[in-house]
Amino acid sequence: MLTRSSLSICSSCLRKTLPEAHASRTARIAFPRRSLQTQEYQAFAPPPPSSLPKPGPPKTYRRTRKWGRRFVYLGLGVGTLWALDSQFYASSLTRSARTFGHGLWTALDYKINFRPDPPFAESIAAVHARNAERLFELLRTNGGLYLKIGQAIAMQSAVLPPEFQKMFARMFDDAPQNSWAEVEQVIREDFGQSVEDVFGVSFSGDQSKGIMEKKARASASVAQVHWARLADGREVAIKIQKKEIAAQVGWDLWTFKVVTWIYSKWFDIPFYSLVPYITERLLLETDFENEANNSERMAGFVAGESRLRDRVYIPKVYHELSSKRVMTAEWIEGVRLWDKENLTRPWKGPRGRGSPGCHGAALDPQVLDQALSSTSNIDYSAHIKPNREWWKGPKGDGGLGVQLKDVMSTMVDLFSAQMFLWGWVHCDPHPGNIFIRRLANGKPELVLIDHGLYIQMQPKFRHQYALFWKSLMTFDNATLGEIVQEWGINNADIFASATLMRPYSGGDNSTSLELSRMSKSEQRQRHYEMQQHMRKSVRDILGDGKKWPKELIFIGRNLRIVQGNNQFLGSPVNRIKITGTWASRALVDSPDLSYSERFVNYGRHLMFRLVLFSTDIVFYGSKIKQFIKGGRGMEDDIDEQMRHMMKDMGVELNHGMFDG
Repeated sequence: MLTRSSLSICSSCLRKTLPEAHASRTARIAFPRRSLQTQEYQAFAPPPPSSLPKPGPPKTYRRTRKWGRRFVYLGLGVGTLWALDSQFYASSLTRSARTFGHGLWTALDYKINFRPDPPFAESIAAVHARNAERLFELLRTNGGLYLKIGQAIAMQSAVLPPEFQKMFARMFDDAPQNSWAEVEQVIREDFGQSVEDVFGVSFSGDQSKGIMEKKARASASVAQVHWARLADGREVAIKIQKKEIAAQVGWDLWTFKVVTWIYSKWFDIPFYSLVPYITERLLLETDFENEANNSERMAGFVAGESRLRDRVYIPKVYHELSSKRVMTAEWIEGVRLWDKENLTRPWKGPRGRGSPGCHGAALDPQVLDQALSSTSNIDYSAHIKPNREWWKGPKGDGGLGVQLKDVMSTMVDLFSAQMFLWGWVHCDPHPGNIFIRRLANGKPELVLIDHGLYIQMQPKFRHQYALFWKSLMTFDNATLGEIVQEWGINNADIFASATLMRPYSGGDNSTSLELSRMSKSEQRQRHYEMQQHMRKSVRDILGDGKKWPKELIFIGRNLRIVQGNNQFLGSPVNRIKITGTWASRALVDSPDLSYSERFVNYGRHLMFRLVLFSTDIVFYGSKIKQFIKGGRGMEDDIDEQMRHMMKDMGVELNHGMFDG
């Protein structure tokens, strides 16, 4: 039983125990402690409504929602525009926007970094390299006419920085093919009939009709080529424009004009004055009726020239099977100009017989009939036409057995006659557009195809250009000065070198003297100065845009390609002498001149032939050196001289035009 005494605690123990317990609790939890109470304790009471502010509207985030709607509308608009552009305009707007974006970025890059010590690049070469890559990707991605423009740049890439030269050497790769459904659509839109009805072919094995390959034999930037044999036995090449080109060409040329105008203003180079003429030529190249007419006109010129009619062949065009986007021409069997091995290997075919189709002879149909009869099911999506290579012999190790000298003589003669005699110039004579066949007499026959790009030289300009070439060969600087002044060119020395594709040593050497005064202080500074000088040289050549003959753009392209062809084949002919001789002779043979003028020019022509003897000395000297040392010809020596001259002007000529 508990008693009061058992529950009692002494005061000393209580005094000792309570502080210790309190201390242990405060050690665990540190509460704030007020040592002095100054106010009377009051219980918490909510504030009265009268003391609260007036209620406001709820937060709606109007600005955020407004910008959200704008982004949604923008996305829907861009998506709709992209869909319409892809469906109805063959992505023309997208391509143009891509071009403007790349163009602006490239322009800013050069504007900021084209200086001796670029702030955002290791060197000027690095700036060139990344912009060459950027431009190449743009052209390849856009395709179509952009590829055509890229190939034109590649033809003139020798005057571009080496980084551009390396990149644009790949511009001649085959472009992607369009599908067979797209080919059928183009033919139906142009003729209002199916492929079978237009060309009389069958894809079901009907022996009474012709046959056609659905897979293209070649595909370029604007068109692709299909082989077919018509019901009457004719073998034809059907060139079909790619479906998207018609929708893209207008936008592409407009974009080209705008970008060129901006660059001309920004970099102070008068390119824009040339643009209308260039775009007109490019637009004509997409008109296959125009190409057919060009082809027939050139065939007429060749047939009327005794020096060429038995050496040059222009394929026949079948107008009844052609339209603005489809051109049907005679199929050509031959060896491409770049195939030196098959050109020069010994002839293993029958004696007294030429290669297949030479000079318009009918192709041997039995080769095709045998190939078709041995196949029960024909695969029209593959290549059906057999290779006619019986002329290579049973072992297949033969060739045309022609002399490269004869091949190049024919080529230089043909394009010289176009410039100086007819004034009707084919401006795309690269090796892919030239076939070589063997005639029955063992001589080569040159077949020229792809007649979309021509220029017309007016008689006055044609006579001036012939006289210009003749003056170049005789160092007649007074006449040269008069002609280039009338053309609005401010630097005859550089223009003469560009025309000859070699340094012109007969002028006043103003270019060399000016270069000798340039700073030699520091390598980067000098490189920058040289490229700045090159820009000034371009301005001097273009000079007065109103006087400058626009035809010179494409004539220079023609000369450069022919020079590249001669160099590629080992410089078998004296190209400069042949061209100069035609220039002088044209002033005698031209029907536009009076008899008195032609008589005077004939006497001058005879004297001119004596002067040209000196070029023969140089040519045969280079041939002897080529025979002894091997490998190098006259064009290589000229090219080496041009490298040294152009290097002083900030241009690196690193490779031949058709290397690779």
